[in-house]
Amino acid sequence: MRAILMFLVAALITFPGRATAEDIFVDVELVLAVDVSRSMTPRELGIQRAGYAAALTSPDVLAAIQSGPHGRVAITYVEWAGSLSQRTVVEWTLVATPADAEALASRITAHFDNALRRTSISGAIDHAATLFEGNGFRSLRRVIDVSGDGPNNQGRPVTSARNAAVAQGIVINGLPLMTKEGLGAQWHLDDLDLYYQDCVIGGPAAFVIPVVNWAHFPDAVRQKLVLELVGLPPTRIVPVQSREPYDCLVGEKIWEEFINWPD
Repeated sequence: MRAILMFLVAALITFPGRATAEDIFVDVELVLAVDVSRSMTPRELGIQRAGYAAALTSPDVLAAIQSGPHGRVAITYVEWAGSLSQRTVVEWTLVATPADAEALASRITAHFDNALRRTSISGAIDHAATLFEGNGFRSLRRVIDVSGDGPNNQGRPVTSARNAAVAQGIVINGLPLMTKEGLGAQWHLDDLDLYYQDCVIGGPAAFVIPVVNWAHFPDAVRQKLVLELVGLPPTRIVPVQSREPYDCLVGEKIWEEFINWPD
């Protein structure tokens, strides 16, 4: 018991000045940062929202939410594209019961907006990192959950944004969308999962769960949410073969080639 108390005190000291008398203690503060760049088709955008809604109300995710010491989490749902294109679909919401999860899911699927231009994962991370302070909640784990179908091609380098967020004690997990249905084939990376692994995710136990078929999207989101909410890495990790570090500026280089193509 003494060791647990010492750990909690040390963890609270890590985030000085964050708590107020009105803050609600939760087990996790989770930002769902979802790609809605122009390369996504309307069908794909619909699948994403429906998939997150289904996952949040699944028995596995509800059990994960209720498994923590407080039995509740705080979640916000944000869509992103370019470096200045982020929109909050659902503000910070307390989720502790099936009714809470159903209400959150219904708000995610209540509206449908058109896609936005460009892809700035760094902008999404920078924006998401600002959402924790003063959100009315407090926890020992702050997580940004980034999904996307291509590499960063606008804003500052994604590794700079990743490193800044991790330095604040934030964990970043990734859901690379490796389907080929969308527009803009020039942005497709066959090894987008490796790009996310080397350039996007960060923090203790950070992980990547790739989606190669839209039919698998709801299950991938459900698995990812369970792992994030209980604070565990995937149980089955495929060893990475020895290779050169990924070029984390590949998206910017593709963009430069694209805008310099002859008419």
